[in-house]
Amino acid sequence: MNKSIALSEILGLGAVIAGHEAQDKKSLLQDLASHAAQALRLEEYGLFDMLWEREKLGSTGVGHGIAIPHARVPGLESVQGFFAQMKAPIPFDSVDNQAVDIVFLLLAPEEAGADHLHALACISRALRDQAFCAKLRDAQGQDSIMLLLRSVEAVKAA
Repeated sequence: MNKSIALSEILGLGAVIAGHEAQDKKSLLQDLASHAAQALRLEEYGLFDMLWEREKLGSTGVGHGIAIPHARVPGLESVQGFFAQMKAPIPFDSVDNQAVDIVFLLLAPEEAGADHLHALACISRALRDQAFCAKLRDAQGQDSIMLLLRSVEAVKAA
């Protein structure tokens, strides 16, 4: 069965942070965990711990200034995404050693199965487009960024 997923399905109100400032990867993940926990009514420290444990397995910095931290979260009802445009790039132990300035946090229910992978595929495909990423970097404010992210077409996954 083919299923499609679009970024607009996983980005809720307040899911975009424009011009975010953080000193390093740990403080960025703490900020994102706090933001997501508040939006989704989750426990902030538990969420941070899940993200940090995932980072210990290997950096979610995928290269070209992009990171896609992700975690499976007990009690979460659906796949949720949060986007942060950084004011200045920060070190992130990325595969190409480039500092990161585009961050897409993906949270999925523990039992999400393929939905988690479909969402990750959609995010990865969108962020592989260098022209699209340049627009995200240049966008001014949450509304402009959200419009760009919602313009991404759904990705069909088997």
